[in-house]
Amino acid sequence: MSAVSPSQISPEPRELSVVYNRADRIFRGIVTSGALTSLIILGLIGLFLFVKSAQVFNDKGISFITGSNWTAGTGDGVILDDFSIGPMLTGTILVAFIALIIALPLAIGGALYLEFYAPFKIRKILTALLDLAAAIPSLIFGLWGLIVFTSFGERWAMLLNSRFGWFPLFKVENEIFGRSPFIAGCVLASLIVPITTSVTREVFSRTPRDLVDTCYSLGSSRWGAIRTVVLPFGRSGIIGGAMLGLGRALGETIAVYLLLNIVFRYNFKILESEGGNIASLIATKFGEATEYELKALVAAGFVLFLLTLVVNMLAATIVQKSTVRA
Repeated sequence: MSAVSPSQISPEPRELSVVYNRADRIFRGIVTSGALTSLIILGLIGLFLFVKSAQVFNDKGISFITGSNWTAGTGDGVILDDFSIGPMLTGTILVAFIALIIALPLAIGGALYLEFYAPFKIRKILTALLDLAAAIPSLIFGLWGLIVFTSFGERWAMLLNSRFGWFPLFKVENEIFGRSPFIAGCVLASLIVPITTSVTREVFSRTPRDLVDTCYSLGSSRWGAIRTVVLPFGRSGIIGGAMLGLGRALGETIAVYLLLNIVFRYNFKILESEGGNIASLIATKFGEATEYELKALVAAGFVLFLLTLVVNMLAATIVQKSTVRA
């Protein structure tokens, strides 16, 4: 009896092909062209910023990013133009992370309450208000922070300084707590909480109900089901919402402009009344800038563009990996 080879037993592989109808082809074409258009516009913006700022990077090199001086004009026949954004870049990252640290627990708690604890009628009203709050202009938050929140923020800053002043982060040289990175970060936190909560709640709502019901059937409490099923499943939504809020905080202009004193000095003391960020620097200097200073401001915008792009790419990578684990 002759042996049968595996190739004779296994059937020939079939080639699967999908035939799209006319409506599908039109829809695919529209979606693809929209995506490509977005990428092309983003690339053209980056190219424009790079071309306009090339002279500044060529003149200053890496010192444009690490230096701490912004001087424009001439004196005694000597050009005094000296531009760098080190303190503003540091302030951008510092204020954004303060906002993220404050906003993320509030967003997670709010999303869990809306999805698993709030009654249906209240959930419907709060969800609508949440979506509305995400669309409020940052100018409104800035004015609210300047007029209303600053007094509360100064009291919180004084409390932190009195309790944790031994730690360098909460230490101040002068006991003036207004217009500090801490207060600006708190206001930015209130600005990014709605959008972070909305994204997180949407992902929590997609948790398979059979998994949650299985936890209940095994005697688990509601918090036990949230801890063992909902939070691992929604990890990608938490990270995605956090990074989306971080990206908005990095590029925030008006709120930081109203709440921070722009001082060109590295400041890692979050309660000190000085700081700034790149966006508020551009808004402050743009109106009366010289020709070369305009190029320096465009270069600062290009650095912020790259920073935001890197944050979004990092967020996409983390979300993809966390989704696989979930």
